Amino acid sequence: MLSYQHIYHAGNLADVQKHALLAWMLEYLTQKDKPLSYIETHAGRGLYDLGSDEALKTGEAQAGIDLAEGWFPADHPYIQRLTECRAMFGPRAYPGSPMIAALGLRETDTIHLAELHPQENAALKANLGDFGANIQKRDGFEMALALTPPTPRRGLLLIDPSYEVKDDYLTIPKALSQIARKWNVGILALWYPILQSGAHGPMLTALAAQFPDALRHELRFPPVREGHKMIGTGMFIVNPPYGIETETKRLSACFPT
Repeated sequence: MLSYQHIYHAGNLADVQKHALLAWMLEYLTQKDKPLSYIETHAGRGLYDLGSDEALKTGEAQAGIDLAEGWFPADHPYIQRLTECRAMFGPRAYPGSPMIAALGLRETDTIHLAELHPQENAALKANLGDFGANIQKRDGFEMALALTPPTPRRGLLLIDPSYEVKDDYLTIPKALSQIARKWNVGILALWYPILQSGAHGPMLTALAAQFPDALRHELRFPPVREGHKMIGTGMFIVNPPYGIETETKRLSACFPT
């Protein structure tokens, strides 16, 4: 199944949490004058137009970044990436996680992106083609396992599936465990939805048993529209960088409940 397109959900509150923490972690890593690797398993198209018919249809950006932008100081790396993206692509442009990485990293750093959806992969290549990213039309977990441990060994992996494939909840703990064994020094960040059904629960139980020292950060919010099944957003981070708890607490204080 390859029906998911993130343009309908770009800039929602889940993106706000995920992208704020991603931008913060990349800023933390780039404070040292050492190159790093960034790997993303489900990259999407990397750049979104919040003024498009698809984005306006759901209204998720209006209930997300349009409200949340004021929660962040101007010097926050998330806001810096958002400002840079708008300057390059227009006032309603929104950076996906690959664009946040491309704008936040340096020429000495390496970016590896996987996206299986044919249209999304083509758009990703068009949007990130000038940033030197290695873009593959390949299963993201296969790419991550093939690349790890990467060169350079410092770095971050983002796993951000659509969860349209129900087996994702079963396969992710095993995949993350395999990657962690190969890349024990990498920051491994997993995004997951918090659903009314509780489908995410067993996956989180398995992950917590495997990674007792990982950071688990969850935020709740009202359904964005009637019948919407997502009621929150979570990040599970193995080898979390020092000081990130300050950022997660700040985010938790901002979010609506």
